[in-house]
Amino acid sequence: MQDAVEITVLSSLDEITAEDWDACAAPECADGGRPFDPFTTHRFLHALEASGSVGPGTGWAPHPMVARRGGQIIAVAPLYLKTHSQGEYIFDHGWADALERAGGRYYPKLQCAVPFSPVTGRRLLCRPGHESEGRAALLQGMAQLADQAGLSSVHVTFCTEDELPSGEASDYLHRVTQQFHWENRGYRSYDDFLAALSSRKRKALRKERAQAQGFGGTIRQLTGAEILPEHWDAFWHFYQDTGARKWGQPYLTRAFFDIAAQTLSEDCLLVLAERDGRPVAGALNLIGRETLFGRYWGCVEDHPSLHFELCYHQAIDWALAQGLKRVEAGAQGEHKLARGYLPSPIHSLHWIAHPGFRRAVADYLDHEMRAMDDEMEALTAYGPFRKSTEEEMK
Repeated sequence: MQDAVEITVLSSLDEITAEDWDACAAPECADGGRPFDPFTTHRFLHALEASGSVGPGTGWAPHPMVARRGGQIIAVAPLYLKTHSQGEYIFDHGWADALERAGGRYYPKLQCAVPFSPVTGRRLLCRPGHESEGRAALLQGMAQLADQAGLSSVHVTFCTEDELPSGEASDYLHRVTQQFHWENRGYRSYDDFLAALSSRKRKALRKERAQAQGFGGTIRQLTGAEILPEHWDAFWHFYQDTGARKWGQPYLTRAFFDIAAQTLSEDCLLVLAERDGRPVAGALNLIGRETLFGRYWGCVEDHPSLHFELCYHQAIDWALAQGLKRVEAGAQGEHKLARGYLPSPIHSLHWIAHPGFRRAVADYLDHEMRAMDDEMEALTAYGPFRKSTEEEMK
């Protein structure tokens, strides 16, 4: 008789070794290469905990979930008890308002996600060969935990398409939203990419890049040990400025960047603009096996088009040089469309405890999905590519 799958909920990643976690989160690294995405690795998630970016007082209480069979860990998931909906980027504030106006309680809820990271990747992290049973066990375990604790819901956000069938089989609702991603369609250089655009858009991007690069300084791409302590200090100031303007206060603490300098620098690409020997703007990216993930931007001086250059054009340059397949430049931003970043579907799974509320959410998602399909089709048609290129892309 085969052993049953046992589910354990931890209170910290300190309770599981990096080796055991990453055997499920990044098994592809066994060949010595990079993870498909570094965000679910033990080192990244642990940096969030160790720095106090998540934990007491943040509204993100870590409860990593572990599935074992016969004593062997077969699957893990980054799971958090949430008391708000900040830092998630799959917006459910309307759902919370509707339930609470009806006399229910939406918070706390369970969130299977990478905090503050609107990045698609596996959320149900399984040891190779255990994908089917591992995903099912984690999803059922989350729903049972929420049910037993009287929680309103479970949300698995920015998951992969491969994980959707397991979610739907476990009574989770499927939601589709969108981001703007750049795809390498066989380009060998930035000029190859430009050649796929309409003449007007091609000229506009060349003019934009020339304007940005004429800001009076230099632009450098730094990775690993090239990112010095003074660069991390400068970027912290950039991040604080952007975070204060966007969210009221930054999500990540200063300690996160100190830890990143020690444990995550090989996962990072810092694009830095310097003028008179002083950093004035920067964009921080994380590097995956096939994808460059744009995450944070900030500046202490305003220069025309420098944001677009550091965040979007330089990211494409680096991805092309490294042979990567795509660039994901973060949440929202239709301004990315003109720079070759096209609409891409983003998937999430949602388990709702209350039957009536579940029916209402399911109806909303059905209408939202149809509207999203229409919007993505329309936006793609407004993209910068030549018509002949668009036909080849279909």
